[in-house]
Amino acid sequence: MSVIKISTAQISPIFLNKQETLKKACKAILEAGKNGAKLIVFPEAFISGYPDWVWLIPNSKGAELNKLYIKLVENAVSIPDDSTTQLCKAAKAANINVVMGINEKNSETSSASLYNSLLFINDEGEIIGKHRKLIPTGAERLIWAQGKGDTLKSYLTSAGIIGGLICWENLMPLARNAIYQNGAQIMVAPTWDKSPNWLLSMQHIAREGGVFIMSTCMSLKMEDIPEEYEFKKLYPKGREWINTGNSCIISPNGKIIAGPLEMEEGIIYADIDFDEIIAAKRMFDVVGHYSRPDVFDFKIRRWSVK
Repeated sequence: MSVIKISTAQISPIFLNKQETLKKACKAILEAGKNGAKLIVFPEAFISGYPDWVWLIPNSKGAELNKLYIKLVENAVSIPDDSTTQLCKAAKAANINVVMGINEKNSETSSASLYNSLLFINDEGEIIGKHRKLIPTGAERLIWAQGKGDTLKSYLTSAGIIGGLICWENLMPLARNAIYQNGAQIMVAPTWDKSPNWLLSMQHIAREGGVFIMSTCMSLKMEDIPEEYEFKKLYPKGREWINTGNSCIISPNGKIIAGPLEMEEGIIYADIDFDEIIAAKRMFDVVGHYSRPDVFDFKIRRWSVK
């Protein structure tokens, strides 16, 4: 079929609580499947929360940062583990493909460093791949390690060919080109950025790649942060929202076809027609007739990941 329904989940995690966040994720997966979606995408670092304290606490506060980092690692995901088993079971039960944003342990070595990762699960409940964010932004570098070129891939699924980049690595032209060259039809973009400039970039990327873009941002309120976390006091007084979301789905011509959803939790849906990709690429195909391989040489340096 050339037309399918896809969905993006703008929901809040149960902050730094992996098991409760997993329950919420599985519930959303089942709901989207029941509503006929063939794909659901979750926000950046959904399991088990975006470490927003890195923008608030100076690195000189080592004791406080250590406590938070330990908690983040304790509630992070290894691939595979019981967390991924639960997600896979939900995906199979709902007959839906899932892209999940996670804090991922480096379980191939020490299990003490973290990556900002995307986990790809098909509608058979199988893990088909992962992507580790190439370069964390600014203060995020105090939390997440750098990913490698191995995970710049796209995956053939029942919902089309899906690829993805995380937050500001979407602004890296060569990283985008790597995903385009893998034939992506749907490009997922889990993010923490809710700004108007971000949405403008997403519209440009949809046109550039001739792809459907799923910009998925976490909605998070002050009340979602438990009182036990002292960094909560560092936000301005009277603040209600830490992140308002603005998740949306964009067509290959750059038009927003679902969302933006602002200042609320919810799952947004869009019916997409893959023929729109072909129509968009008639005039501009960035990795096809517009690529000029006689002028430009593009390659990815790949290293093996255990």
